[in-house]
Amino acid sequence: MNEEALDVSVRKFLKKVGVTSQREIEQAVRAAVGGGKLKGNETLPARATLTIEDIGLSVEIEGAVELE
Repeated sequence: MNEEALDVSVRKFLKKVGVTSQREIEQAVRAAVGGGKLKGNETLPARATLTIEDIGLSVEIEGAVELE
């Protein structure tokens, strides 16, 4: 196994996950605030699941998205 190739590949994947997740969360929050579902000052519990089936990896990551 090439450690450098693994590192670069993981970083590329995580960058894609980060950029896509941020865009989706921001769009959903803006829509919820615009539609009156949220006031805009909430803290929203969040959870993401990272799965790589071929190696039996499944990790849940919990946190929060603060709107103010």
